[in-house]
Amino acid sequence: MASPAAEGDAVSAGFAELERQQQLLASCTRLYKQLEEHFASLERGLAARSDSLRHKRRAAEARASAAMDSLRRREASIDGSVSRALDHLDDLASASSVPSDAAAAAEGVAESLRAMCARMDSAGFFGFVVARRKEVDALRAEMPPALKCCVDPAKFVMDAVADVFPVDRREAKNPTDLAWACVLILEAAVPALADPDPEIGAARPLVPRAARERARGMAREWKEAAERKGGVEWTKPPDAHAFLQHVATFAVAEREDRGIYRRIVVSFSWRRQMPRLALTLGLEEDMADIIEELIAKGQQLDAVNFAYEAGLQEKFPPVPLLKSYLADSKKTSCTVSDNSSTSSGQSGSNANKKEQSVLRAVIKCIEDRKLEAEFPLEDLQRQLEELEKAKTEKKKATSSASSGGSSGPATKRIRASNGGPMPPAKAGRLTNNACVSSTPAATTFVRSPSHTSYAMASPYPYDRPVGHGLYCNQSPPAIREPYVYPAKEVTNFAPGLPYSSPPISYPHAYGGYNNGMGAYNNGMAPAFHQAYYRQD
Repeated sequence: MASPAAEGDAVSAGFAELERQQQLLASCTRLYKQLEEHFASLERGLAARSDSLRHKRRAAEARASAAMDSLRRREASIDGSVSRALDHLDDLASASSVPSDAAAAAEGVAESLRAMCARMDSAGFFGFVVARRKEVDALRAEMPPALKCCVDPAKFVMDAVADVFPVDRREAKNPTDLAWACVLILEAAVPALADPDPEIGAARPLVPRAARERARGMAREWKEAAERKGGVEWTKPPDAHAFLQHVATFAVAEREDRGIYRRIVVSFSWRRQMPRLALTLGLEEDMADIIEELIAKGQQLDAVNFAYEAGLQEKFPPVPLLKSYLADSKKTSCTVSDNSSTSSGQSGSNANKKEQSVLRAVIKCIEDRKLEAEFPLEDLQRQLEELEKAKTEKKKATSSASSGGSSGPATKRIRASNGGPMPPAKAGRLTNNACVSSTPAATTFVRSPSHTSYAMASPYPYDRPVGHGLYCNQSPPAIREPYVYPAKEVTNFAPGLPYSSPPISYPHAYGGYNNGMGAYNNGMAPAFHQAYYRQD
């Protein structure tokens, strides 16, 4: 029979084993739950990916179906388009029978453009556009119908911009920047090259094969020149815009160049035509990423424009983006104002102008997108009025401060009553109202005898301008030989004694010469002034 101690040890060992088994079961249960959660998350991820792939497949099928329908429609419309093109050429041929002198003599922008297009005068056309930059609205409206008068619009447009795009080949680059004219002409060429079928239109530009290959070569040349300059981001905005418009106009976009297109679009997203060009160049699948990149860079206003162009305004609500844009701009302007408080006022003025431009841009965006119900304009217009008022008050304060130092308008110069010479314009600023003649005198200058000691002490006697600096740089040149005074000039003269009376009688307006030379304390005798004022 076992002892009680042995039985106790066996019971303890049994409880310990039960406890160990319990811990093992708990560990297995916890591990099972973790595995179950892991597999459940995998199933959810697979289901989400399956749904995404299913949606993408449906979208791809829809695009493929639309593309096939478009191809069938295009194929069916070829005969009609060719017939319309031939009719258009017949119309051009009949119109060309009109004397060219009459067309050239026609007045107005539209008639001049049509005349040059009918003659295929590409150089004159480009010069006409450049010379009328101030009439850009009229040019934008009249160029598309004028380009339809060309026998070969694609060749005509490329010939017109060839001296400036893809590289500037002009010997004298004056004016320096003509990319704006290239953009204007290339934009106007889109409706001129569009298919005559109204259902297809610009989706199928009528560009001959030779012209299309030439357009591809021009695009490659521009890319190579841009890479030599450091990349497309370092090109001028008008030049980059002209490149994208050229690719879109002649439908020469390349799939491998989409990265370049995207870099240009993001770098110059603030240009109005960039969202439309991005879609035309095949970046519709990248629009969401482009919008997110613009938001991350603090360009929420541009992101709103891209979202509306791509139809993604539900995914990227415009009102929060505009409010975020205003908040960021206000922070920037406050920082500039704080920095400019200890510097010149120019920075504060620039910050005020920048804030006004931001408000105007947001107001225009709200009006264009019809967002007044979601984003009222009253507060923005009030802020804009306050900024304009502050700018006006600051300008008035600056003008008053600048004019405060003057004592008033200059008094009118009055000729002496005895027919004396007219005092100079700045005579009122001189001490004791001492005036000199505004007309230089071509007579002999005399030197005061009181300068005898000075002449003796200098190796170059009287080696300085004889006249005082008060004579407005009209003093006679330096005289190295002393004058010999005629006897009549030095008669009854006692050196060192003041003149009892002036050598000549000065009018009252020229006072100050007979009082011991109070206006000129350089010891010069009034004989100098007498000779200076002498008119004969």
